[in-house]
This record gives sequence, structure tokens and C-alpha cells, in this order.
Amino acid sequence: VVNLWDLRDYSCKLTVPTYEMVEAVCAIPPGSAFDSFLSSYNQQTIKKKRRSLEIHFITVGERGIVRMWNADSACLYEQKSSDVTISFEMDDSKRGFTAATVLPSNQGLLCVTADQQLLLYTTVEVPEKKMELILSKRLVGYNEEILDLKFLGEEEQYLAVATNIEQVQVYDLSSMSCSYVLAGHSEIVLCLDTCALSSGKILIVTGSKDNSVRLWDSESRCCVGVGTGHMGAVGAVAFSKKLQNFLVSGSSDHTIKVWSFDGLSDDAEQPMNLKAKAVVAAHGKDINSLAVAPNDSLVCTGSQDRTACVWRLPDLVSVVTFRGHKRGIWSVEFSPVDQVVITASGDKTIKIWSISDGSCLKTFEGHTSSVLRASFLTRGAQIVSCGADGLVKLWTVRTGECIATYDKHEDKIWALAVGKKTEMFATGGSDALVNLWHDSTAAEREEAFRKEEEAVLRGQELENAVLDADYTKAIQVAFELRRPHKLFELFASVCR
Repeated sequence: VVNLWDLRDYSCKLTVPTYEMVEAVCAIPPGSAFDSFLSSYNQQTIKKKRRSLEIHFITVGERGIVRMWNADSACLYEQKSSDVTISFEMDDSKRGFTAATVLPSNQGLLCVTADQQLLLYTTVEVPEKKMELILSKRLVGYNEEILDLKFLGEEEQYLAVATNIEQVQVYDLSSMSCSYVLAGHSEIVLCLDTCALSSGKILIVTGSKDNSVRLWDSESRCCVGVGTGHMGAVGAVAFSKKLQNFLVSGSSDHTIKVWSFDGLSDDAEQPMNLKAKAVVAAHGKDINSLAVAPNDSLVCTGSQDRTACVWRLPDLVSVVTFRGHKRGIWSVEFSPVDQVVITASGDKTIKIWSISDGSCLKTFEGHTSSVLRASFLTRGAQIVSCGADGLVKLWTVRTGECIATYDKHEDKIWALAVGKKTEMFATGGSDALVNLWHDSTAAEREEAFRKEEEAVLRGQELENAVLDADYTKAIQVAFELRRPHKLFELFASVCR
């Protein structure tokens, strides 16, 4: 219930039953955006004559729904559905909102959820209904463990993130606010992949601990296809690169499946059942990673059984098996330019393998712990890798050298996503951080050239001062340029 009290004599004037556990109540100030929003609803829902006690307030609670009331115990507005991402593992008491406040100067209503998300609601004018309450921004306060990342959109302006929950969160990279959430799995989402169709439609595929694969349309934000049949958690998924009409999934049941989504329709009310075109028992242990070749002819699988296998598509005939790692393989990827595959393993190494004969061409050593992800950069000329040591390393393929090491994570880095167009990449891991990385080579080169140019000019200034016997200026410039021998010579000249 919500009680209304008189501050003069401390008497309870009214009790409004809300029929839910209320966590926060906010008074609506007269003349605010919410007040004018309610006036349109007031005329439609309440036919009574106006009372002197015209007080409006907002309640939020365990149902995760925003409701607006007046003091006549009438609910003037109620949201149709909740925007709270409910985790299936949470107990009922932790669901819904835990706090709310009306922001000053008509900035909207800020609500806080049990899983540390901030939801900002604002009012907008709709032609038919006059006004509507919309969720304008979602800020995620804590991500727990980030398991997978992929860039999304025409200009790769969005980032799809799989964390320790059943939903996929899609972030807008310009503001780093969560644009929308894809909800449908009943267990944690372990992996995801994205693909832009020739029609302009952007699809997302997710694999989950609930043994299913789900296909999502990013525009309608709906699930358009479900693939069931795996007997274990789906730990790896990959779209076809060229034809864009099938996807491959790998599971802890040691099998890989090829799913077709040819008959995908735009206006289907229910998600279609994806059909498995081919299945093969690929490994002796869990499958950790999948990669489809750029021309869609092959798929590579990396497993906990320390091997990586290449299979011919679409019928999954074994082509070659790579043996040589001493621990499980966490990541596999085809080169965009050569007929080679890179693998990252728990034995702290990255290896490049030839597809034609299965031989190991190169081994990269330098990580101090398991290498969890490795990807090609700059058209196959470089490799970026990340591992359980929290380090990101950049390697040159030709020489096999590590040219840079970055330490920006506190814990294991589970996820790595490389932008195909922007050459930007993102990393995420157990420390709940998402880091975005940009290529700053050109900027650094320009900065170095500018400094060199400046040093030459200052050097000339020093020589001119010496010729003019202006010792004060010469000593000052030599001091700024950090030239101790020149400084010694100048002081000796002054003494002479």
C-alpha cells in the first residue's frame, strides 16, 4: 500500500492499495512532463469531478512495471510489459525494481533493477495516443563475466555482448548504453555470432547452456529461429561467410551440426524450427570454438581434446586433423588471405597450421597462461591474441615476433571481437570490463615526426644563441633539450 500523510497533524489521510510489494514511490511535481502526460490519461479514465486533493505519484516494485496513480486510488497509467531482464536463477524477491526517482528539469524517471541496471524513462508524443512512456536509455551497472563479443550493424556501431545471464545485451558504441536486450534462452548464453545479409538484414545467432541455438533479427529484436537437438551446452556458433544461408554449432556433446535457415520469413509470428542438414561426432571432448572458411567450403573445430579438425561443408567430411598442442584448444580461425588456420591453446602457445598437409608452420610463444582467443588483423599480416593472464598481445605473422603487449584487464580475457571494416577490436573477460581498441599507428607516427621537427628547430636555436654569445638563452635551451655535454661546454665558456 501507499499511505498519504498530513504533515500538520501527522494523520494518515489516504491508503492506496497497489497489490504488489512497492520498492519506491515518487511524487509527481505539478507542471512537470509527467503531470501533463497524466492529464491526457486523466480525461479518458476518470469521469469524476475534480477533488481538491489532486496529488499524483509513481510506484515501482517487484513486478518491474511503472505505474502512475492519483490520490483517488485510481491507477491512471500502467506499463503493458516489464523492461527488467529477469534472470531465471534469481529468486522472486529479487526481481523487478529496487529504487526510482523523478529527475529534475523534466529529464525523466530513473529506475534501478535488482541486477544493477539503470533504466531511464521519458515521455514522447504519439499521434494516436497523444503521449507514451518509453525506455530511452538502459545503463548496465555490472556485467559479471563476459563470455563472447561481436560487432554489429552496417558501420559496426553496435556490440553484442554475452555475459553470465540468459539475455544478450546490444550496446551502442557511441554512448556505451545498452540499446536493447534479446531475451528467450532459459540458461546462460555462452557464444554468439553476427552476419549481415545481402538484403540488408542483420542476424545474430546465440548458443546457450539450454542446449539450443537461437537466431535473432536485430531490426525487429525478435527470435526468428530455434535449433534444438544438441544433448549438451552449445559452446560455439558460426555463420557462413559467403552464401549466408546456414550456420554451424558445436557442443559439449562432442558433435557439430550444420543448420539451414533458407526459408526465413519476415512476417512469421512464431520462430521457425531450424533444420539440421548434417551432424558429425567431431571430437572426444567439448568443442570450444568454430570457424567457417571465407569461401564457405570448410569449417574448423577446436576442442578440449587438444586437436583441431577441418571438415568439408556441407556434408562434414573430415579433411585434416591438427595435432601438436599439449592442452585444449580454445580458439580457431581461418586466415583471410592464405590457406592456413591459427589455433590458440591452454599450453600458452598460438600455432599456424597448413590446411593442405596438416603441418605446423609457426608457433608463437609469449603468453604466461592459457591463450583463450586469437584473431587475424590487417588482412592476415598480424595476429591479436588474449589470454588468462589478462594480456592482449600483437604479433607479426612473417617474423613471429610479439611487437606489443597491452595490460588493461585485471582477469582472464574470454572474448575478442575484430571489426571487419573498422579494424577496431573489443575485448572482454572475467573482470566485467569491455575495452575498445583503435589502431593509433598513423597518429603516433605523426606525433613522432612533429617532435623530431621541433627538436631540429630547437637545436638550430641553440646553435644561433652560441654564435651570438647569448649564453643565458643557450644554457636555457640546452637544459630544455636535455643535452648535459653541451651544457657543460657552455658553462666552461662562461667561466673562460
